Amino acid sequence: MGKDIDFSAIKPDLLDAVVAVAGLVKDAGGRALMVGGAVRDLLMGAPSVKDVDIEVFGIEPERLQRILGERFDFDPCGVSFGVLKLHKFDIDVSLPRRESKRGIGHKGFLIDSDPNLSISEAASRRDFTVNAMYYDPLAGAFEDPYGGMGDLESRTLRHVSPKFVEDPLRVLRGMQFIARFDLHPAQETIDLCRTVTMEDLPPERLFEEWAKLLTKGSQIARGLAFLRETGWVRYFPELQRLIGCRQDPKWHPEGDVWNHTCMCLDAFARRRVGDYDEDLIVGLAVLCHDFGKPMTTALDPKSGHIRSLGHDEAGVKPTLSFLRRLTNEERILREVPPLVQCHMQPFALWRSRAGDAAIRRLAMKVVRIDRLLRVARADDEGRPPEKAGGTSCGEDLVWLGEAAERLRIAAEAPKPILMGRDLIAMGYKPSAQFGKWLDACFEAQLDGAFFDHDGAVAYFKEKFAR
Repeated sequence: MGKDIDFSAIKPDLLDAVVAVAGLVKDAGGRALMVGGAVRDLLMGAPSVKDVDIEVFGIEPERLQRILGERFDFDPCGVSFGVLKLHKFDIDVSLPRRESKRGIGHKGFLIDSDPNLSISEAASRRDFTVNAMYYDPLAGAFEDPYGGMGDLESRTLRHVSPKFVEDPLRVLRGMQFIARFDLHPAQETIDLCRTVTMEDLPPERLFEEWAKLLTKGSQIARGLAFLRETGWVRYFPELQRLIGCRQDPKWHPEGDVWNHTCMCLDAFARRRVGDYDEDLIVGLAVLCHDFGKPMTTALDPKSGHIRSLGHDEAGVKPTLSFLRRLTNEERILREVPPLVQCHMQPFALWRSRAGDAAIRRLAMKVVRIDRLLRVARADDEGRPPEKAGGTSCGEDLVWLGEAAERLRIAAEAPKPILMGRDLIAMGYKPSAQFGKWLDACFEAQLDGAFFDHDGAVAYFKEKFAR
């Protein structure tokens, strides 16, 4: 990593807008600097930078609005906080500001914009040194008051100043930054985070950091290690209980359930598909898949092995508990727990050589078989490469994947072939009996009694026609 920025990562129209803002501000006697994630990502050689933060020095708020209004439309909703969001471009233009903690939580700040702050003082309110670097797009010059460039070179995550503690969310930001950018936390940052409490952070802010960890992190285990080192794992008791929960070394030479879960998440990260929603659902399921082990793990006195019988079923309740503290999004609460509940099913069905009907019913539970296969694969790979004997070595996943493709239920659950409109077309009037007939026909469909519309109609006439 050098000090030269390769601007090819920024789309030309976005770059032109950044330079235009800087030019307008310079002509008015001020200075506009890129700051934060865009500078960090460009220095790290990111393939694309989609949004840019610009901080403007030396221009009063009202005058800045007039200057930018000559060329750009902007969203006025952030004006009271000193932030202008430019329309048509992912650019936030802000003024340096002082933030004073006046109360508990994320809203307990007094914000005072001050265009005459020094760069060093303005940067002191930022979270980490790697996010406190400035770049002048006109002069091609860096401003790095807290040594962020050196920390980026050494892959060190270090807080900027004691003001770090004023926003507790920064601990979770550290978690996902470490996972995303292959960083190592400075010991003084770990020590400072230990003094921070979660206060009353709202679920949506927590969820955003966990989502970034799972959908963007390449070293998720390292991010979770930071959560543990800072003591913040205590705020997520379902995770904390995994620490020290024993597993049988024959099947899990990697150690306790915490270690296993961390390895599973890194395996998941290596196989993300790039679809945010799908990666989020599967990532959450991998994170939660063994939440049931702490309450089911015991030593079998006959075999001498550690067993966790029923941990898949037992994991549903703590999974919902964990998720509900982060989100009320119905789709997540509905679709993640079944993946936890059924993550052992690929092996169980393969071992019993289950028929198509069982596979169709499994698809009904988990919505998408391909998701379940991703969870099961991460579970399978969440141990050292030198696996102990007795596993299927992935044969179960291949078998189930091929069956799901053959049955056309890999990416969606089976849908009823026979519908109410079909009964009406046969001369029946809508009634309460419709539901019973259609349910019975769908059960028969899952069992393989018919495979197309003609077969569904024929089955209905044979069983229920009068």
